[in-house]
Amino acid sequence: MPSLFTSNFPVFCFNPYISQQFHLELVCFLCVQPVTDHFSSPQIDSYDVTVAEDLGEIQLLKIEKRKYWVHDDWYLRYITVKTPVGDHLEFPCYRWITEDKEIVLRDGRAKLHRDDKIQMLKQHRQYVMQHWQEDFMFGYQFLNGCNPVMIKRCRELPKKFPVTTDMVECSLERNLTLEEEIKQGNIFLVDYELLDGVDANKTDPCTLQYLSAPICLLYKNMENKIVPIAIQINQTPGPDNPIFLPSDDKYDWLLAKIWVRSSDFHMHQTVTHLLRTHLISEVFGIAMFRQLPAVHPLFKLLVPHVRFTIAINTKAREQLICECGLFDKANATGGGGHVQMVQRATKELTYSSLCFPEEIKAKEMDSKEDIPYYYYRDDGIKVWEVIKSFTTDVIDIYYESDEVVCEDMELQAFVKDVYVYGMKGNKSSGFPKTIKTREKLSEYLTVAIFTASAQHAAVNFGQYDWCSWIPNSPPTMRQPPPTEKGTVTIEQIVESLPDRGRSCWHLGAVWALSQFQENELFLGMYPDEHFIEKPVKQAMMKFRKDLDEIVSVISERNKNKKLPYYYLSPNRIPNSVAV
Repeated sequence: MPSLFTSNFPVFCFNPYISQQFHLELVCFLCVQPVTDHFSSPQIDSYDVTVAEDLGEIQLLKIEKRKYWVHDDWYLRYITVKTPVGDHLEFPCYRWITEDKEIVLRDGRAKLHRDDKIQMLKQHRQYVMQHWQEDFMFGYQFLNGCNPVMIKRCRELPKKFPVTTDMVECSLERNLTLEEEIKQGNIFLVDYELLDGVDANKTDPCTLQYLSAPICLLYKNMENKIVPIAIQINQTPGPDNPIFLPSDDKYDWLLAKIWVRSSDFHMHQTVTHLLRTHLISEVFGIAMFRQLPAVHPLFKLLVPHVRFTIAINTKAREQLICECGLFDKANATGGGGHVQMVQRATKELTYSSLCFPEEIKAKEMDSKEDIPYYYYRDDGIKVWEVIKSFTTDVIDIYYESDEVVCEDMELQAFVKDVYVYGMKGNKSSGFPKTIKTREKLSEYLTVAIFTASAQHAAVNFGQYDWCSWIPNSPPTMRQPPPTEKGTVTIEQIVESLPDRGRSCWHLGAVWALSQFQENELFLGMYPDEHFIEKPVKQAMMKFRKDLDEIVSVISERNKNKKLPYYYLSPNRIPNSVAV
């Protein structure tokens, strides 16, 4: 078996005897009690287990780690099941096993819904599929889905979105007018204005594809849940661009929500994911390699967080966003629309928007008491603060005063490179041209590390969870948006969704992008010892301890939750943009 990573964590391999002669309806439990010495950390191990009984056809594997007195989280890559006739079944895991919770694994073969014949297998894949039509699930994704960055509090309705109290009265629960609900802070807005006028994909002359730029109004109800109450599918109001409401016909409202979900997919992939994590991390990486010598402490600090980034971005340019690449094959923004989006979004990109707490506050989404279920915010701020504490500790070791920061010409060249070449000298971006204080340097380095690690993890590794059910995240729409109410049928919805070929390309992409690398290094793991000074190593130990505390808090919160949020748990945050 190939090694898991360059660092040392255990890997299991089970080899039970399997007979295909009878059908097994119950889940098989395979229990292993390894020799205690094998748990000495750190190391990589494979375990072979032979089962003599006739187990029938393996449907699911359940993995459970017993809790011992020492902290011994395990990372399980996969389980290989070998049959007497030489067949191999792979059960991918690629996740940490912590506490004593069960993890249920299916074999690695991709399957359509129709391929699952056993009820328990059907249930295993159905949470999003069962609930995607519900207004609660629609609203929840703006907080904790794979694009939790679009929602902001609405303090005034845009003139282009003429929603009235009469329209939404049946959705309001506090006996207040819409204006009063806005004043109380109960109304939220998501606006896809950046998509307005972007050219839809025309690379396939046989299939028309369509884009829209919706505006969605959301409401915090009496249960503190965020639900949609009005959707306008395009930016300019008018008789052919009606405002759809939950009180409309079922399929009218459903198709309006699908249009929002499709637009959200495009914003997520091209702006939130590609531009604001992959490309920004590359800017920091290139500037670092050009301006900081390998002996510089900031080079040593940053280099683990740009690992593989230039390589993965090069691959993206060659296979995903290039001519005839995946975007052209699967997405309505292919054929040049994605380039238009990146160009528009780059002009609006600001340094403050990359400062996580500032961006949350700017959108008035910072109150935990007011919006209690925004786990992306809660976990993100914890991770941001721990990274900032770590960068501060390292800076204080090498820069005893602000004057030393000002005098470090290599540091100033690095910052200037990012501004001049990465941001094209755009003053409105707010990116600094120079850094004059230790406090600002700590913030700057935190932006670079957080963007490459936590922000990328938050918007990348949930893609298969949220986007694999096509109606919840259509990569393209094959029919134009409805221009009047009361005409939408289920047949029209099906005809609007992507065809089989584009759906397959889409599924392959979101699955691949959601996988950790075989040699993944997670936040706080520094096997390459660039620093040899004892104070820095002590700072790293403190960093890891602080991260472990966040892992424990998140793990405790997620217990017994139907929708656990774990994308910003540090043990699931890779150090760098590497996929």
